Amino acid sequence: MVSAYADLEDGMRARLGGRECLYVPSCRLGLYLALRRWCPPGGRVLMSPVNDDVIFFVVLAAGLRPVQAPLDPRDGSLDPAAVPDTVWSGLSAVLTTNLYGNPDPAPALRERCDRLGIPLLEDAAHAIGSTVGGRPVGAWGDAAVFSLSKHTGAKTGGFLAVADPALRDGLAAERDALLHPARLTKELAYLARPYAESTARALRLARPAHAALRALGLHERPAIRMPLRPEELGRALGAPPSLDPFHSWVRVDMHDYRLRPGTGRLGRTRRKLAALDTVLDAHRAGTARLLASEYSAQDLPVDGTAPPLFRVPLLVEDRDAAVAALARRRITVGYLYDPPLDAYAGERFTDPSPAPEGAAWFARHALPVDPRRADEALAALRASGARPAVPSPALGGAR
Repeated sequence: MVSAYADLEDGMRARLGGRECLYVPSCRLGLYLALRRWCPPGGRVLMSPVNDDVIFFVVLAAGLRPVQAPLDPRDGSLDPAAVPDTVWSGLSAVLTTNLYGNPDPAPALRERCDRLGIPLLEDAAHAIGSTVGGRPVGAWGDAAVFSLSKHTGAKTGGFLAVADPALRDGLAAERDALLHPARLTKELAYLARPYAESTARALRLARPAHAALRALGLHERPAIRMPLRPEELGRALGAPPSLDPFHSWVRVDMHDYRLRPGTGRLGRTRRKLAALDTVLDAHRAGTARLLASEYSAQDLPVDGTAPPLFRVPLLVEDRDAAVAALARRRITVGYLYDPPLDAYAGERFTDPSPAPEGAAWFARHALPVDPRRADEALAALRASGARPAVPSPALGGAR
């Protein structure tokens, strides 16, 4: 039987040089499948502390112990050279983040994982179109997950890509066992959402809408990080590995993450994915302008071609003031991950980074800017007098 997702999977397979791809209703569900398939229960997973907290809870739901890694303070990428041998020797897997589309050093991580005999898993949610070491991000790991909520803007869907095509059918069966049935009300709400958001922007109702959500108890992120709820989390950790005890954390920002997609979702996803190359070109052009600015600690690649970063992490001294300056121009800053996960969750729920300074500095100063609004953002920052932040050599950074 031909899968309802076959055309989507074929298109993604071509982007990854032939890697087998499995459609999933969300990147987070794809990551859960990968963690359960490749990691033994109770295993330790090296991951970035500057990351969406949803990913942290997915790792916990899979019955695994997060281990926070040192980061390069210039771009938030993993710094494998700063991970002690004593930490490497206790790992069951490495999970990359490719934060904002900046590639983690996959070739070095692949070599280290091969030496240790552990899997490399790539979270490429922000990194469709990015490359590292001559390959697409997502073509280095035993498995990789992609999101269609980021560059494509479909607000649903993703892919699980695997190196071994023989695993696909088993993973598809595991995916289907986790899915909730499609629901007409959910499908209609999904289809109506872009029009409601567009109307709110046109009428400048975004702030009142968010205030109404908070008043109704529906705004799940009163701050950058969602509430940890440590006692409830401790009880969830006492249950066997499963998404259900962690559902209230894993669903944040995407309640339909396990929903079987209907024809409306799939139709919109196909249209969005068909326009992806045009979107990536716009991201490349804006990324080049932002990386060339005084607010970037990164350089363009040696060939002069900018990657299509989902967001470009500019570095500013006073991030809150910079966010306010952009807001006055109606430029919204999202995808902030501060504080780092080890500071957020504590040693009860994660192994802290052996060198946390780089991650803490980056989390405090990173200002993720949509490259499609590069010129407006730079004009707003310069007019406000925002000062660039420069990482000290003492903070490290392998590259």
